Order: sequence, then C-alpha cells, then structure tokens
Amino acid sequence: MFANRIRVLLILPQDVLDRARVLAGKAMTTLKLPVSLQIVLRALIEEGLKRDGDRNLLANVERQAQAVRHIRRVARQGGRAEGGDGDRRSGIQRQANGRERHGRRK
Repeated sequence: MFANRIRVLLILPQDVLDRARVLAGKAMTTLKLPVSLQIVLRALIEEGLKRDGDRNLLANVERQAQAVRHIRRVARQGGRAEGGDGDRRSGIQRQANGRERHGRRK
C-alpha cells in the first residue's frame, strides 16, 4: 500500500482539522482500532478523488482556488487590495500630504 510514498505539506483551516479529528474519534470508537488523523485525511482525499464528477467537490475546489488567487493578488500588491493609497485604474495616487499625484496610465 505504501510502496510509493511522497511527503506533502498540507495546510488546513482549524475547523477542517477539528472535524477530521472528530471523524478519527468516531472511527476509533466504531472500529475499536487506533485511527490517526493521518489515516482519516488519506481516506478523505482518496474518497474525494473518486467523486471527480461531483458538483460539490468541484465547487469546493473552485472556492479554494479563488481564495488562493485573492491571497496572492493581495501579496503582490503589498496589501493595497484592501483599499490602498491609490486607484490603479485611473493612475491617481495620493501623496503623504493628501494631494493627488497623477501618474502615467498603463
């Protein structure tokens, strides 16, 4: 089963991790076997990949992809996407003294 192993770093929101821990606990009491969080996550990934035509799965992938895209956009702009100092479309930027500086339009 584990002949071809690869290590993967998985970053999850706390609530998702908590739900996976609850599932591990339920599985442990039902099966009367030790069930780790890693086992639960592997099973969830494997079962999720079997449902490749499921709309909910695709919608979840889309939400996560959009969230990553937004985070990267904000990081590229140095945090200005949340209402920064200028209007990039018009080329107008505000100086420290409150006056507007007209820049070159792109």
